[in-house]
Amino acid sequence: MITDLALRLRRSLRAKLILTFSAVIIAGVALSAAAGIALIGTAILRQAQDRVRQDLSGLVEQYHKEGELIGSAVELAVQGVEPGLWRDAAVRQGLAGQLEKLRQAKGLDYLTLADEKGKVMLRVRNPQVFGDVYQNDLAKWVQWSKKTVISSERFTREQLLREGGDMAERARVMTVRTPGSVDRPESEETNGLVLMAAAPVLDPQRRIEGILYGGILVNNTSDLVDRAKRILYREESFQGRDLGGVTIFLDDYRVATNVPMSDGRRALGTRVSEEVYRRVIERGSRWTGRAFVVEAWRIAAYEPIRDISGKPIGMLYAGVLEAPFTRLRNRIVMLYLAIALLTVLGLAVTANLAAGRVLRPVRELVAATGEIARGNLEHRVKPRSGDEIGRLGDSFNRMAGELKRATEGYRELNQSLEQRVRDRTRELDEARDQLLQTEKLSSLGKMAAGIAHEINNPLTSILLNSHLMEERLPKNSRLRENLALVIGETERCSAIVKGMLEFARQTVPNMRPVDLNGAIGKTLLLMESQMLVQQVAVNARLDRSLPRVPADEGKLRQVFANIILNAADAMAGGGTLDVATRLDAERRSVEISFRDSGGGIPRELLTRVFDPFFSTKGTRGTGLGLAISYGIIQQHGGGITAVSEEGKGTTFTITLPIDRKKA
Repeated sequence: MITDLALRLRRSLRAKLILTFSAVIIAGVALSAAAGIALIGTAILRQAQDRVRQDLSGLVEQYHKEGELIGSAVELAVQGVEPGLWRDAAVRQGLAGQLEKLRQAKGLDYLTLADEKGKVMLRVRNPQVFGDVYQNDLAKWVQWSKKTVISSERFTREQLLREGGDMAERARVMTVRTPGSVDRPESEETNGLVLMAAAPVLDPQRRIEGILYGGILVNNTSDLVDRAKRILYREESFQGRDLGGVTIFLDDYRVATNVPMSDGRRALGTRVSEEVYRRVIERGSRWTGRAFVVEAWRIAAYEPIRDISGKPIGMLYAGVLEAPFTRLRNRIVMLYLAIALLTVLGLAVTANLAAGRVLRPVRELVAATGEIARGNLEHRVKPRSGDEIGRLGDSFNRMAGELKRATEGYRELNQSLEQRVRDRTRELDEARDQLLQTEKLSSLGKMAAGIAHEINNPLTSILLNSHLMEERLPKNSRLRENLALVIGETERCSAIVKGMLEFARQTVPNMRPVDLNGAIGKTLLLMESQMLVQQVAVNARLDRSLPRVPADEGKLRQVFANIILNAADAMAGGGTLDVATRLDAERRSVEISFRDSGGGIPRELLTRVFDPFFSTKGTRGTGLGLAISYGIIQQHGGGITAVSEEGKGTTFTITLPIDRKKA
């Protein structure tokens, strides 16, 4: 005892000194490390976001330059349209050949000439279709400014078909379901994103007598995005993958991209996340941040593409892989943590040395207590100073003297008393355990015997008379099916009584391949009326892929019934019972869960729910239902657990092995 006191004293003083130093050191280093790591992560993320913002600005500039090239090509084409003469059909026929050559030379997908009212007079790629009114707001801007106007527009499939060529087929993009995107029913995108220009045809008095439209279809094109990628990322790569990528969207669909999928194909038809869609398309704002793009995390930036009216109809995307920045951050963080760890270790060694020097007198006192503990009551310490440690040494010497005098008189008495207390305590513990076990077994035996005496005889009579009635009924009688149900349930009652006796005798269950879903369904069907009376709604979610498991179906149905009855009792005013089955392929087992919406079980009682004779129902329960169920599941090599939260209900989960040999 003296040794323990001295040891605790030594530990307490040394611990106080070391912990005081260590707390200050660790707190300072931890705060510094946390602040440094946060700053490092923020700085690297900001660096990555700044880069993609610059990349997106470069992409926007490239996109606008492409539009300017289209505008220049249309302006060049307008120069070949002679004011006034082009209205003649013969002139337009010759003009068509001239414009077709220019269209091919400039890489335009279409050229269309309309009069000042928008009536189409000539489609270069589809001369047979004319006379319709060109539905586009660009005409208003051209008439107002009398200059070439450049814009991005959405063309419907009908518009693309009228413009001719293969534009309608080129515009088709098969959509790909993308996690986190806005839910849409379309399986393909048939609209086209067209980057176009409209130039006025002016008479000598600079009055508009016509408008020439021309442009390119962005859908399924790679030249524009690949050219922008080469300019922005210069073939940069990381671990064999392209570092950056660019994409052009129509609405939230990728219609032109060099972002790859896992098989190397361009991710055409995949869609942007709902968050980005709401921000860019619906609100018309730029979005920059960390995003899961197709199949990799990237630092991404999105800019809306607007039509001539200012409405967002698509997006431009530029982004880089997050992995290089993450690896850089991790390397810096690991270096920072290594420096912090070395600092802590160095300061800890210094604190330990300082504490050792301060506690040297205490160690001498501890050694003296060891001598006293070994019976050397003559040992004394030599005071070294007049401080607290010195006064402690004087007190120790006086204590040792008093202890010497007291020990001789009380040692034998203490030893005798301690031995008697230990013996008596052991006897009481053994007697208590034996009494508890005896009471449990006695109660269980009485109950089992009572059930066998009181129920078996009536059940036998019911079963016998039911069989006799079944034999006397005509084979086509409607009552035979109901009577068969009575016989089956009577036999199950007999099996339940037998199962309760087996709980005490541990009889071996009759194993057969059992359909658990079917067993649950039979139990629920049997208890359907009771559930209706107690206003309990049952939701069954049964996994149809469950294999048959080796089990005693009668005993399992007894377990299911016990749990369902307990759940119904827990929901006195009505509620919901969720029953679910699930296959755990990794653990080679199946799970059956029963979750009620009752009041729950207090935490201090939850560990006792499987004890025999323990019940939360007062006189309404015997306390054997869950105990029997626990024993049955154990016999099947499985497990049963209960999880509960007061006010929210209780969940019982049963686990049964698929292969009994591996249970």
